[in-house]
Amino acid sequence: MRAHASRALPEDWEFRLPAEAQWEYACRAGTVTATSFGDRLERHQANFGNSLQRASRVGSYPANPWGICDMHGNIFEWCRDWYHALLPGGTDPDLRNVKGTANRDGTHSRVRRGGAWTDEGWACRSALRLRYEPARRSDHIGFRVVVVHV
Repeated sequence: MRAHASRALPEDWEFRLPAEAQWEYACRAGTVTATSFGDRLERHQANFGNSLQRASRVGSYPANPWGICDMHGNIFEWCRDWYHALLPGGTDPDLRNVKGTANRDGTHSRVRRGGAWTDEGWACRSALRLRYEPARRSDHIGFRVVVVHV
């Protein structure tokens, strides 16, 4: 993907996973409520609570105030941050610690955000953050990319 995508961008720009702070900023879209739609997520706003029993197509639900679709529910989204449980906010603010906090078995996890179709509405709120090992697979985790100047 990098070789193909790099032809679409100027040399000093690249695609990457969003940092956790970038993800939450985009998800909140200027709001201060639990979700970008308000304090309670409704079934017509996102795919959650196992109502469809699968992920839905991108754009099947209303976009947030900034026009970004599917930030709540549907699938969890990877962030590029390694998970840190003990730092303020739970991540390395400079993204310099490449491994993060080790799990009990010595593996390391990345942050995932947004909730999934398998979760209840409260778990799809803007602030929820969980960890997951990058080597594990799941039908309820995916990714979104951002374009950044390097």
